[in-house]
Amino acid sequence: MNEHSSDVIAVIGLGYVGLPLAVEFGKKRKVIGFDISLARLQELQSGLDRSLEVTAEDLSLAEHLDFTSDIEDLREASIYIVTVPTPIDQYHRPDLTPLIRASETVGQVLSAGDIVVYESTVYPGATEEDCVPILEQVSGLAFNRDFFCGYSPERINPGDKEHRLTTITKVTSGSTPDVADKVDALYASIVTAGTHKAESIRVAEAAKVIENTQRDLNIALINELALIFNHLDLDTEAVLRAAGTKWNFLPFRPGLVGGHCIGVDPYYLTHKAEAVGYHPEVILAGRRLNDSMGRYVSSQMVKAMLKAGFSSLDNRILLLGLTFKENCPDLRNTRAIDIYHELRSYGYQVDIHDPWVDPEQAHAEFGVEMTDAPAPGEYAGVILAVAHKDLVDLGAAHMRAYGKDGAVLFDLKSALGRDDADLRL
Repeated sequence: MNEHSSDVIAVIGLGYVGLPLAVEFGKKRKVIGFDISLARLQELQSGLDRSLEVTAEDLSLAEHLDFTSDIEDLREASIYIVTVPTPIDQYHRPDLTPLIRASETVGQVLSAGDIVVYESTVYPGATEEDCVPILEQVSGLAFNRDFFCGYSPERINPGDKEHRLTTITKVTSGSTPDVADKVDALYASIVTAGTHKAESIRVAEAAKVIENTQRDLNIALINELALIFNHLDLDTEAVLRAAGTKWNFLPFRPGLVGGHCIGVDPYYLTHKAEAVGYHPEVILAGRRLNDSMGRYVSSQMVKAMLKAGFSSLDNRILLLGLTFKENCPDLRNTRAIDIYHELRSYGYQVDIHDPWVDPEQAHAEFGVEMTDAPAPGEYAGVILAVAHKDLVDLGAAHMRAYGKDGAVLFDLKSALGRDDADLRL
């Protein structure tokens, strides 16, 4: 089974993962970009990507890319790539609803000989155990006889202009050896960094889910060290700089752990582990610690404000940054909102300023009102929660100017000078 450049590709879901993929393929071959959000499609057709992952120029170069929300338009495709979100619910359980809905959609238009490739992060086995039965049921076709599947995990890093889709090695896999070759050749046609063909779909699924689990645990270790060093009255950043002079010391830093991957993927792995009778210890411990950091930051801030003489709950606090990471507008699973809610639970009024955030999206997602231009001299405490370049470039003096005399400045990311802030992790 050889891949032909005439094969039409349909990309299901045009978010942070799907859009860059559709654009790259759309520069070379016919691509149908499918999304259920009409507003999203209208913006893309006008050359605007609200996620800022793709420029208007990139969209214009994808001359073979068409956008649609009509399922019938998908029938032209013979390769379907599913790039929908795979979040967790409030109990930290995998929520496969978007993946199931996407599989039902593809199943309606699936034809003999078609290939369905999943990119969404899942636990090992999800493609063949959860998605394939839906494709079979809806289409009436038989897996690995009439249609085939592949899995090629996304490695998008929102806001990163250096590590892009085409410059990150792509892991690929297929449900048969021939399909694995075809899927690998498909991605090799756009990924200049090369591909890695995994031995099976389950191997590729497992590889993806441990990439971010490893990072999550490394950050959890550094977060715990920061808590210990705080009790020992040690500067965590100074300790990490000293330890970092050893060649094999890993350069992780403490902080909030959110986003669509690092704060989510470990729960997919632990869910599957528990389903087969193994109760993870280390992974869940790391998750609990990282999820508790917003509460810790808030308690440290309140203590510092009380020591500085700001005992009244009428005092206001300014939170600088709301996105899950710096220099991108992505609010998915941000843990900066934990600080907001925790400080609000004490009774404080908290204003949030973030130049990267769409105020309407923040209100829709969290029910919060953004502060466009914080007034000087108004706050008893200022927290630099997200190290956007726009915010860091303001400098400590500018941030202190937001505060009253003696206000507390908490540099959560150690982005300012070592003596510029009153608190750091």
